[in-house]
Amino acid sequence: MSGIHPFRVLRAKPLWIANGVITGVLALLFTVFYVGANIDPVDHMKNLPVGLVNADKGAAVGGKQVNLGAGITESIKRSTASGDKIDWKVMDEKEMKKELGKGKLYGALVVPADFTSATTALTGTATTGTPARPTLTVLTNQSAGSVGSSLARTATTQAAEGASLQVGKELTSQGETGEAKLPAAARVLLADPAAVTVEDGHPLDSHSGLGLTAFYYALVLVVCGMLSANVISGQVDHALGYTHNDMGPLRLHRPLVRATRVQTLAIAATLMAGLSLLMGSLVMAGAVGLMGMHAAHLPLLWLYSVCAIAVSGIGALTLLAVFGTPGMLVVTLVFIGMAVPTANATTPLQALPGFYRFLAEFEPLRQITGGIRSILYYDAQADAGLTRGWVMMAVGLAAAALFGFGVTGWYDRKGLHRIPAGTEPEQTAAPV
Repeated sequence: MSGIHPFRVLRAKPLWIANGVITGVLALLFTVFYVGANIDPVDHMKNLPVGLVNADKGAAVGGKQVNLGAGITESIKRSTASGDKIDWKVMDEKEMKKELGKGKLYGALVVPADFTSATTALTGTATTGTPARPTLTVLTNQSAGSVGSSLARTATTQAAEGASLQVGKELTSQGETGEAKLPAAARVLLADPAAVTVEDGHPLDSHSGLGLTAFYYALVLVVCGMLSANVISGQVDHALGYTHNDMGPLRLHRPLVRATRVQTLAIAATLMAGLSLLMGSLVMAGAVGLMGMHAAHLPLLWLYSVCAIAVSGIGALTLLAVFGTPGMLVVTLVFIGMAVPTANATTPLQALPGFYRFLAEFEPLRQITGGIRSILYYDAQADAGLTRGWVMMAVGLAAAALFGFGVTGWYDRKGLHRIPAGTEPEQTAAPV
């Protein structure tokens, strides 16, 4: 025994410096990733896809065919008021519903079929009754993300209100120069003729978390894979006799079974793949069976869940095998720190700064969330995120295998073998 009190290690500057650097960098990075990504989504918003539909059939006015809806959609499309923040997608109603049903639009503005006829009717000379206001319909899409849907709703509502005022200005000018004087009620309505109504463009089941169950379900899958990797890595080392295993006050140790780094990673990855069947089943049973989450395509959801956990877990095991003890910090940053803000779930990618959009191209949570969203909300349509989810999981698994086995194989060839616990050579005092 050295006779030195354990608390004296707190006097060691390297202990404070090393831990201070690691924890400080971790705190700063999490702040940058989480707060920086969401601090001003409106200012960072660029090309948010929103549908623009003119279903107006027009009407004959003064012997001429007039279509106010065409003028509205054209003026909105040409408008520079929003800069490049909104990407107005001019389309018909059928295409718009199809795109909303794939999560490719965050909302839409629809000019109904009777808009021209209802609007021009306000210029009539009838003095009895209240003229009926035409409507412009704003459609939201919570299934694509609540923040994105809210941003689209604000933009489309402003566009609809602006269009109503412009149409009112034109009709009022025509009415004042006409032969018949407009009734007072008609003049009031003509100043702002269109009522703006808001509807859900792609309704979800009440047990869909307002469009957030896909994100939280995907997050559970990634966290299960990440945390399980840490557990499995430690338990494999213990089973091979390379580390002790503390169970409360008990310290357990197994006989040494020598294994290369490649063999150790292969054992851990095999265990992860097998246990993913259990974890994926329990996640789905807990979410759907116990908590009542709305879900369809249950066999596909189960298979996707199992694969997502397996790929996330094997990716995390790779980082642990390559980086060792610091690997858990790398895993936390990759699978949580950089992943949550770029998942295209709470805040749309179009409202993130450019750096975060770059991260979203390969961050695992974004890919997994897209596939889960397709299964839960979009009838498992391939081009609604499911194909991308499968492809990116396959790419991620291949990259993890190449990186993990490539680097650990290099460690083995260089003779950088692991030293099992209790076999380190004893340090002897130098002769005086």
